[in-house]
Amino acid sequence: MTKEEIIEMAKQVKLPYDYITGEPMWLDKLEQFAKLVAEKEREECAKICDDRVNAYQYATDPWAREHIEEAKHLAELIRTRGQNNG
Repeated sequence: MTKEEIIEMAKQVKLPYDYITGEPMWLDKLEQFAKLVAEKEREECAKICDDRVNAYQYATDPWAREHIEEAKHLAELIRTRGQNNG
């Protein structure tokens, strides 16, 4: 999430802002908070993929094996997205 996106969302919910800069007050803390929220949401999404892997872990048919590998791949992509963005 970019600084500009965080500022725009802060404006949407009418957080207090600095009258001189026009930026939300405590922007540094707001950016840290947004990062924590994004990390938590990514991990929850990755866990959904992990649940699919666990649900099919004993299946042997090709479709299920492909499904497992795709779910593993998606979980990895979701988790590394946070590393790539910040």
